Amino acid sequence: MDKKTVAKNPKPKKKKNRLVSFLAYFMTFLVVFTISSYLSYKYFINDKELDVAAIKASINEETGIQVEIPTGSDTGDIAEILKKAGVIDHPFLFKFISKFNGYDGRYKSGKHIVGKNLEYKEIMEILCDNPVTTTVTIIEGKNIKQIAQTLSEKKLIDQEDFLEACNNEEFDYKFLEDIPDNPDRKNKLEGYLFPDTYFFDPTGGPKAIIQKFLDNFNLKFKEDFYNRAKELNMTVDEVIILASIIEMETANPEERAIVSSVFHNRLKSSNPELKKLQSCATIQYVLYDTQNKMKETISDEDTKIEHPYNTYLHEGLPPGPICCPGLASIEAALYPDEESEYYYFVAKGDGTHHFSKTLEEHLQAVKKYQSE
Repeated sequence: MDKKTVAKNPKPKKKKNRLVSFLAYFMTFLVVFTISSYLSYKYFINDKELDVAAIKASINEETGIQVEIPTGSDTGDIAEILKKAGVIDHPFLFKFISKFNGYDGRYKSGKHIVGKNLEYKEIMEILCDNPVTTTVTIIEGKNIKQIAQTLSEKKLIDQEDFLEACNNEEFDYKFLEDIPDNPDRKNKLEGYLFPDTYFFDPTGGPKAIIQKFLDNFNLKFKEDFYNRAKELNMTVDEVIILASIIEMETANPEERAIVSSVFHNRLKSSNPELKKLQSCATIQYVLYDTQNKMKETISDEDTKIEHPYNTYLHEGLPPGPICCPGLASIEAALYPDEESEYYYFVAKGDGTHHFSKTLEEHLQAVKKYQSE
């Protein structure tokens, strides 16, 4: 009797174990389902529009990490870059979410600032937005070497590489067709890097930066300007050379057309001496080219330096522009004061100039204003 009782006792334990196992499996399933539902909503179903600007604004120096996405990178490459940078922990999850939410193919190459604690979709939104840019303002009257120095200081280019690209890279623009193959010309694209504020991709390289300058010039130099240059019997390059001289001779908007007329009158003169433009601005360019500096006041000795850009010694326009002129100076070169009969001008010391028709009047003005 006792043996039979002992043999039947284990059956209730099996039922109890099954119940415990069932409850454990159920709880595990519930937890997995809950987590999966949360992740599905968070990453796949939730289509709430994200404010990229607000996300970027939330990133500070402490949480921000700079990542660089090379051109041609696919989602797998980007996931590995983010993993190595410590931005994400699970590259596979990043790739899966990217594919599911349609981010693949939208990521932009360049430098991006992402946060350590951002959600994957927030990271993806940042990488789809424009990369970090470097803002550079180029003012009117800077020559190409000065522009190269500014870009170098912003860590965008190497100066020598940039100047080499300016002289040797090929660019297809109508306004560049007239540039002569002149061995005396210092820099092929001098005058054409249009002064403005730019937003450059730090990874773009010299050619991409030059392209932006030239695209802007192409936009500013309207079709009417080409027609007007023909009316003046000038090439586009000659217009830009003259504009660069005007840019450096006066900063007074009211004087530009008159200064332009002085040079136009001299260029059209039959007098060999008047054909020498005698522009102090070209001497400053000579000094910068030969001594890497400019002077507040040039001397008689400076005007005697043998150099192809010295308009005290050589007739006509110099071989190339002496700076990158702004739109106002280009317009002045194209539209001089047509009623002007001036051939000379001298600085009055207050930012304006005195204009003269004859050499005698000019010498009196020089005596007056240079002795004050």
